[in-house]
Amino acid sequence: MRNFGSTRRIYKEVYQKVAKVELKQPIVQAIAEEIKDAQSVVLVDYRGLTVAQDTELRKQLREAGVVYKVYKNTMMKRAFEGTDFESLDSCLEGPSAIAISKDDATAPARILCNFAKDAPALELKGGVVEGTAYDIAGLTELAKIPSREVLLSRLLGSMQSPIANFARVIKQIAEKDGEAAPAEEAAAEAPAETAEAPAAEE
Repeated sequence: MRNFGSTRRIYKEVYQKVAKVELKQPIVQAIAEEIKDAQSVVLVDYRGLTVAQDTELRKQLREAGVVYKVYKNTMMKRAFEGTDFESLDSCLEGPSAIAISKDDATAPARILCNFAKDAPALELKGGVVEGTAYDIAGLTELAKIPSREVLLSRLLGSMQSPIANFARVIKQIAEKDGEAAPAEEAAAEAPAETAEAPAAEE
């Protein structure tokens, strides 16, 4: 009976472990899919944020196209295996939230760093941006880079500036030509009147 009870207990433990793995696997796959082709991933410790702060942070990230979720460290660690984000394993201590961007590489760092200025409870842990690992100091520097929309706007403005200047010069030339034309016409008509005068006297 003792052997039977011991064997039963072992089978139960094995079954529970297998069940846990099967339950975790879809979550690990979901994380792996989310970080696939991601330009940047940033980890933060969100403890201490109020409900209102958490809601506002999620709103800002969502509007920037950044995925923000809370996962268990063990699941993220498994999802990071064999990827550029494996270097973040050392940051997986304590509660962790992950911010993922596939479009704007600096968006997670920029939004999280700026938000942390007014919400000190939010602590950045580290991140990987375009394949390069960054610590907190590095992420803070990246946060100073303007958003893609701002950079594109500046680029467009710099491209339009020479065109606008050229158009302004052309307009000025056209206006000057317009002012000169009447004067030239008057000058051309004056000799004709003078030439006709002697004929009238005869």
